[in-house]
Amino acid sequence: MTRLLLPLAGLVVLAALPGFVSEYGLGLMIGAVTYVTLASAWALFSGYTRYISLATVAFYGTGAYVVAVLNEVLPYPLVLLVAALIGGAMALVVGLSTLRLAGVYFVIFTFGLSELVRQLITWYEVNVTGTLGRYIFLDISARGIYWQMLALAAVTIGLTAWIHRRPLGLALRVVGDDETVAAHSGINLARTKLIAFVLSSVILTLAGAIVSPRWVYVEPSIVFNPTVSFLTVIMALLGGANRLVGPALGAVPLFLTFEWLSANFPDTYSIFMGLLFIGVVFALPEGVLAGVDRLRARKLRAAA
Repeated sequence: MTRLLLPLAGLVVLAALPGFVSEYGLGLMIGAVTYVTLASAWALFSGYTRYISLATVAFYGTGAYVVAVLNEVLPYPLVLLVAALIGGAMALVVGLSTLRLAGVYFVIFTFGLSELVRQLITWYEVNVTGTLGRYIFLDISARGIYWQMLALAAVTIGLTAWIHRRPLGLALRVVGDDETVAAHSGINLARTKLIAFVLSSVILTLAGAIVSPRWVYVEPSIVFNPTVSFLTVIMALLGGANRLVGPALGAVPLFLTFEWLSANFPDTYSIFMGLLFIGVVFALPEGVLAGVDRLRARKLRAAA
């Protein structure tokens, strides 16, 4: 019971915070909870399977563009539903054709996918609609966006916890450890990876759709910024992509660090982020939580 009550109490506190912060503080909270959602959704697939995906922004940007195109045509809840369906369909097509790839080939493909989607939308906007950007006219306050994103983050972490205890979670962990062993154990590799990839991608798409009214104006260079994909990976790895709260633990401090660096060092912050990424990979390859566990184990051995 305590395991359930504590997260619920924390969620209530987080939901109440917008009433006690400034508009700037609320903006930071929206950004932080958005990256908690993205990192947690990314880890839902990549944390288990250890497939490093750089396609986050492909789905994130698609969700934003669906809202930009349909916000004056359909009711907002229906727009979110359409965005989720499009993200799921896109993930299904991509997953069926690429999840047989592994290692660096998968990384390169997912990075190329993001660029491909950006270029296709840019071409369509310029050559078919005759414009490049779109405005989003939705009567949704910053608090409304925050609460929606907080709910999505909670659903993502809850879904991850549920999968972890199901046969799907066990199958994904075996796939991440050794695909050959998984195949010989009778696990359907394609179906297992595809289910996790689609679930992850739908959440990434919804995150882009929910946060898009915050921008008011969107265009491909804004919503398909590859920095989103790289930051998401670094955040998940920093906290521990294979831990339930690891991605959230990495997302919040890294987002705040990114905001401070980009505000104070606008021309060189990417260098600092690159160095940080290298440091995370070499110093904490399994994340902060794994590092803490190793430190505790050493202290226990020393005490014994």
